[in-house]
Order: sequence, then structure tokens, then C-alpha cells
Amino acid sequence: MKKLLSLLMASILLIVAGCSSNEGAGTEAASKSETNKTVVTFWHSMSGVNQGVLDSIVEEYNSSQDKVQVNAEFQGTYEESLPKFHSVGGTKDAPTIIQVQEIGTMSMINSGNIEPIQKFIDAENYDMSGLEENITNYYKVDGKFYSMPFNSSTPVMYYNKDAFKKAGLDPEKAPETFEEVEAASKKIVESNKQMKGFALQAYGWLFEELLANQGGILMNNDNGRSDTPTEVAFDNEKGKSIFEWAKRMVDNGTFANYGINEDNMVAGFLAGDVAMFLQSSASSRDVIDNAPFEVGVAFLPHPEKEERQGVAIGGASLWMSSGKDEAEQNAAWEFMKYLQTPDVQAKWHVGTGYFAINPAAYDEQVVKDSYEKMPQLQVAVNQLQATKPSYATQGALMDIIPESRKIIETALETVYNGGDVEKTFEDAVKQVNAAIEQSNKSRGK
Repeated sequence: MKKLLSLLMASILLIVAGCSSNEGAGTEAASKSETNKTVVTFWHSMSGVNQGVLDSIVEEYNSSQDKVQVNAEFQGTYEESLPKFHSVGGTKDAPTIIQVQEIGTMSMINSGNIEPIQKFIDAENYDMSGLEENITNYYKVDGKFYSMPFNSSTPVMYYNKDAFKKAGLDPEKAPETFEEVEAASKKIVESNKQMKGFALQAYGWLFEELLANQGGILMNNDNGRSDTPTEVAFDNEKGKSIFEWAKRMVDNGTFANYGINEDNMVAGFLAGDVAMFLQSSASSRDVIDNAPFEVGVAFLPHPEKEERQGVAIGGASLWMSSGKDEAEQNAAWEFMKYLQTPDVQAKWHVGTGYFAINPAAYDEQVVKDSYEKMPQLQVAVNQLQATKPSYATQGALMDIIPESRKIIETALETVYNGGDVEKTFEDAVKQVNAAIEQSNKSRGK
């Protein structure tokens, strides 16, 4: 009897399992049949408001046609997503497209796990000349496009117009030089003892931008554009001037030290604890929308003895994985082209504060209307388009730039906390040179 019951139970389980298995297979087949689209997996690092705008663009693209399904997947910050890609690059688990920060360019090229988009540009003679030149200049390496520019930004100076008025400063005329920032900071502190004049996040990218604005380059061999760098090129007065600038304000009590913490710095600005700070133009909407006072946006300052040169591009571009089948890569290419269209770029620019990769987007009505309501958004565009093309403003290329930034950040924090400029700067130069030497040795150079 027990044996019979056991046999009956086993039969029932087999029937149930068979039904369940058939049901699952049917659902999977139905899903494929219903969509019948080529799936493109898109890894990105956009969060908050920017992620919301990106998700809506992806959704609109998926609804606009019936051949491609783009699945946008957040993978953490740039620093988190790049190692993830390197761990799966060249395997079936790699995404079709990944968004990578600009300083990851050489790391991606050297990985051997990407398909340069030049292949697709050449195949259909796609015209890249219509995109913003000061953006494409960065991503063109040895005359070749490896990735598609996407979210690009540069730093600008944000300032509290109400605090300027209280200090007797012209709220419509922001400081243009290091020295003018110092002078304005003193007046602001004199008018309000609870407020500091200026904050500079200990951020390697901001150091690079302040250097480029003076015409200074980060590394030798034309910022790594003519050959792989062998040593730093900022070991001069231009590089040191940034440390000295901060040190002078630290010493006279007008500097707000937030270290490397961007969130605290922005919060301090919105709370009225500091009147001026430098940060990405991509923060424009967030800062302006949340400030309880009128926010001014201005060009990046420069030392008065140096002529303004402009800014190097920051942000990220889109890379295509190698090893994917032709249909998947072609679908990814179609999506990349869609993202560059004027109407999509207009929505991206207005919604996030990032530049429009395609300058034709600035003629879209939604952008014109936005500038009427928020003219500050146009400042970063003007700064970018006024930039003078050079190796300095083209930006540096080398795989150790992320490490270089961390070294500079530590050095800046040391100075902010009372450290000696000469020794700190000298140590930073030595450490970056050592990183360059080690990187070149590892590649047999």
C-alpha cells in the first residue's frame, strides 16, 4: 500500500512538473513572439533626475519603432560600472552598450573588448561633423572614433546673487579671475560672518579644468595625444597656482573646506553657508531649482596674468561591446544615432543641464523656452563654444588619469587642512610620475 501511494505521488509530481515546464516554455515563447525585437542591453551610471530623463528617452525610443528593445540598466557610478564591464568584457554577459566616463577612454581602448564605432561610421558614411566640435575633439583618438559622445559637461561657477547684493557686489558681474574671486570672498565674509566666500571641492577633474583654462596640459606628449605620456606636464607655475589660490583663501578665512564631498558642498551653498563654488554644468537644474535665492552661473575663473583658454570636456560616451552578433550591434548603432537627434538632445539638455551633443538642438523651441525661464543654462554652452581648441582644452588621454585624480585630491585636501603648498605639490608630482612609469612598464613601454 505504501509502495502504491509512493508511485501515485511520484506520478502526480511528474505531471505537475511537466505542466509547469510546458507552461514556462510557452510563456517564454510567447514573450519572444510578442516582442520579436532585437534586445540591446544598455549599462549606464545616471541617477536621480538624470536617470529619470534617460529612462523617458529610452521608453520613447522603444515605443517609436518595433525592431529594437533597449533595456537601460543602472550599474552604479562610473567608478563602479567600469570594473564591472572589464570583469565581463568579451563574454556573453557583457552589455551591448556601456556608458563610460571620459577618463576611461584609454582603459576601454586597451581592453580589446570594444567595437570602435568608426566601423559603423565608415559603413554608411555617417557624418559626425554636425556634432559639437569641442566635444568630438576629445573622443577622436588618432583620427578615429571609438565611442559615441553622449552626456557632456564642463565646470562652471555658481554664485549666490543675494549674497553678492548684501556684500555690495554687482550680482550680474561674476568674478572672472582667481584674484577677483578672492576679493569678492573677502567682501562676502565682511558682510556676513556666517558665510564663507568660496569653496573648491578637492576633485581632480576641477584641477584639470582650472589648468586647461590657463592653457596648461596635464601630461607630456601633447596631453597624451601624440604619444603615450611619460611624465606630468603640470609641474610648473600654472599647476601650482591652483594650490596657491586655495591656500590664500584658507589662510584669510574666506575658504569653505568641504574636502572631497560634493553633496556637502552643494548643501552648504543651498543653505547659505558659502557664496561661490565650482561644479559641473550638469548640476545646473538641481542647484537652480532647489536654491531659496537667485543663483548666478559664470565661466570658470583663471589667474589674471593668464588669458582664458576655455574648458576640456567632461562627462561620458557610449561604447559598443565586441563579440556581439551583427543584428545586436546594428541595433545598438541605430539607438546611438537616435540619441544624437536634435529633439532628443534638446530634451536631454533641458532636463539635465548636460550639453546638447548636436548643437542643432539649441534651435529647438523647448530649449528657447527653457532659456527664457532659466538663462543660466546657456552660460555653460557659451563657455564651451568660446573655448579655443588646443591640446590643453582637448583633454588628456592615459589610463592612469583616475589614479592621478585621486593623488591630486589627496594633495588638495592636505593644503585645505593647512599643509605646505611646495611640499604637497612636489609630492603629488612625484606620485603621478611614479604611476605613469608603472603603467608604461606594465605594458612593456
